[in-house]
Amino acid sequence: MGKLSLELHWNKAYKGANPEKLGWYEDFPGPSLQLIEKCNLDKDATLLNVGVGATTLVDELIKLGYKNIIGSDISYAAIDKIIQRIGQQSHDVKWIIDDLTNSDKLINLRPVDLWHDRAVLHFFIDDQERDAYFNLLFKLVKRGGFAIIAAFNLDGAVKCSGLPVYRYNKQMLAERLGGNFECLQSFDYTYYNPGGDERQYVYTLFKRIK
Repeated sequence: MGKLSLELHWNKAYKGANPEKLGWYEDFPGPSLQLIEKCNLDKDATLLNVGVGATTLVDELIKLGYKNIIGSDISYAAIDKIIQRIGQQSHDVKWIIDDLTNSDKLINLRPVDLWHDRAVLHFFIDDQERDAYFNLLFKLVKRGGFAIIAAFNLDGAVKCSGLPVYRYNKQMLAERLGGNFECLQSFDYTYYNPGGDERQYVYTLFKRIK
């Protein structure tokens, strides 16, 4: 699916929708916060949340006192939902509308301390898309920085939001990140969406060592 088609798809998914009813919405991003805590980052660290959607993770990071939060998504409608929800606090976040597989904005960022992705990578089903994603991650995560990736695991759904997905386990992600990253933690996680359906994820935390 091309950039324009992806923009249209995700803008349509968020426009006029109650984010709390969307199939990937989390009331509280517990697994992500658990892994971020393990990173022991300074409050001035730069945290990049890719595919930010309407996540409540941004709210929680603001509450925890992080000062350099970047929220990025291909959908302006998704970002608008967060801005509406958190109000004045949205001015404390840098918002970037961009395509992870064909970046023209993120690629110009200074290196970040944390790359966080929940439920984005698995939508990239073509080799070219996955290569572009990881090349961007390699460019942006500084040495000593961290990457958190949460994707559907091998027992997970084969589609989400009407789109096919590419599923992962820890070993597959470790191979993609190569010898430049060390896996600090990984676990399988069962998420129950607002409709009560189960979604099987693998959560991984990597540290850049080279």
